[in-house]
Amino acid sequence: QVRLVESGGGLVQAGGSLRLSCANSGIIFSTDTMGWYRQAPGKQRELVAAITSGGITNYAESVKGRFTISRDNAKNTVYLQMNSLKPEDTAVYYCNVRRAWLNSDYWGQGTQVTVSS
Repeated sequence: QVRLVESGGGLVQAGGSLRLSCANSGIIFSTDTMGWYRQAPGKQRELVAAITSGGITNYAESVKGRFTISRDNAKNTVYLQMNSLKPEDTAVYYCNVRRAWLNSDYWGQGTQVTVSS
C-alpha cells in the first residue's frame, strides 16, 4: 500500500523559494519512480520532475535550472526544491509514485503553490 502525504506548499512572491516534501507511509520498491506533477486551473496535469531510486532525474523544460528533485530512499520521501518561482508556477502540486511493473500510479492529495507577481 502506498500512502503519500505532501507538505510545504504556500504563497510566495515571484523570485522566492519553496520546498515541497512527500512522505510515503507504505512500501516503496527500488523500481518505483517518484515524482511531482502539477495542475493549474483549466489545464491538464503535467510532469514537473521525477527521480528513480538510483537518482536519475527528469525535468520539465519550464523548470530546468530552477527546481531540484531529490529522494531519501531510507525515509521513503521525495522533495522538490523550487527556486526563482514565477507566477506561472502557480498550481496544485501532486506527489506521484509510478510502479511500472504493476502499471500503477499512486497520488498524494495535492498541495497548493501560489506565486504572486
